[in-house]
Amino acid sequence: MPGYGRGDSEWDLLVDAGRDFLVERAKLGKVTSYTELNVTLARRTGYRTFDFERADERAAMGHLLGLIVERDQASAPSDPPLMLSALVNYLDSNDAGPGFYQLAKELRLLPMSASKDEKFSFWIKQMKQLYERYGASPAVA
Repeated sequence: MPGYGRGDSEWDLLVDAGRDFLVERAKLGKVTSYTELNVTLARRTGYRTFDFERADERAAMGHLLGLIVERDQASAPSDPPLMLSALVNYLDSNDAGPGFYQLAKELRLLPMSASKDEKFSFWIKQMKQLYERYGASPAVA
């Protein structure tokens, strides 16, 4: 699993800490931003933050979110699969990033030709199901 200038043990700890944080957010019925996740990971693990000014570091964060989704599905399988990464939005945005939708397509949870409306509906459904799974009662639009 090494890559992006980080070793196996670092990735393992980042995945665990990231999953724990996103589960906490789900229990609260809340989303987070890439920035908040980044700062939280650095604080909880002691590892350096991802530098979002660099394309490779943005890709590394996307890679991490994919690993979190995989680990979450392995430890708490659901049908249909739920993507914890649905809870990570762009700062001051009300939507998931393009990597979320790409992963959903790769996991065959979303059609390759999904429209903007289909993507948005899928994202909202994922969030609601995550909140239900973890016992939150959020007010989701």
